[in-house]
Amino acid sequence: MSIDRKVALVTGASQGIGAGVVKAFVERGFNVVANSRKVTTSAEVAASDHVALVDGDIGQPATAARVVETALSRFRSIDILVNNAGIFFTKPFTAYTAEDIRSLVSTNLEGFLYLTQLAVKQMLAQGTGGSIVTITAALARNPIRGVPATVPMITKGGLETVTLQLAMEYAKDGIRVNAVAPGVVDTPLHRNTPRDVMEGLSPMGRPSTVKDITDAVLYLTDAATVTGQTLYVDGGAHFGRW
Repeated sequence: MSIDRKVALVTGASQGIGAGVVKAFVERGFNVVANSRKVTTSAEVAASDHVALVDGDIGQPATAARVVETALSRFRSIDILVNNAGIFFTKPFTAYTAEDIRSLVSTNLEGFLYLTQLAVKQMLAQGTGGSIVTITAALARNPIRGVPATVPMITKGGLETVTLQLAMEYAKDGIRVNAVAPGVVDTPLHRNTPRDVMEGLSPMGRPSTVKDITDAVLYLTDAATVTGQTLYVDGGAHFGRW
C-alpha cells in the first residue's frame, strides 16, 4: 500500500480511453482504482501494487460504493475522479426503445451520479480539494446530419450541464469539475467504422487518438484554477461546418 501517492478513480477502464487514462496516471505516480463491468478480464489493464480493479455495473449504487471502499481500504484517499464509463449507439429518434433509454440513463447518468456523489463526500471530508473530469461528447453541441444520436446526446448534454453546476457548487471547497468532449476517437468502439467515415467526421481529417483524450484529462487534472470547463478534443468539429 502506498499512501503518499494521489489516488484516482477511473470508470469504463477496461479498454480504449479509460485504459489509457489508467496507464497515464500510473506512469505519473498515482494509485488507481479502475472499474468496468469486467475490468478484471481486461487485456489492457492489470492489477498491481498501484492499481486495484473493481468489476461491476457503475450504474448500480452498490458498484459505486465498492469502488470508493476499495480506494479507501487500499490507498486511503480519493483525489481524482474520471467519469469515463458510457455507452453510445445511433438510430433514428423514433426508433429508440424504452430499453435503449434505460440503458443510456443507467450507464451515462446514474453511472456518473452515484460515484461522483461518494467521491465529493470523501473529498470534502479530506479537506484538500480534488479534481473531477467527465467524458462527454462534442456531438452534444454539434449535431451532424447523418449521425442520428439524439437520445444518447440527451445524456451527454446533461453531463456538460452538471459539470457547470458542480463546478460552481464546490469551487470554494477546492473541488474542480471539468469535462472533456471528444469527437470521433480511434478506439474499439469504432472497430467496425470505416476509416474514411471517421476521417470525414473531423475538419482536420483524422480521428483523435486515445492519447489525445488522455492528454486533455491530465491537463484538467493539473490545471489548478480551471473549473467548469468543457475541453473539446474533436479536430474543430464543435465550432464549424465542413
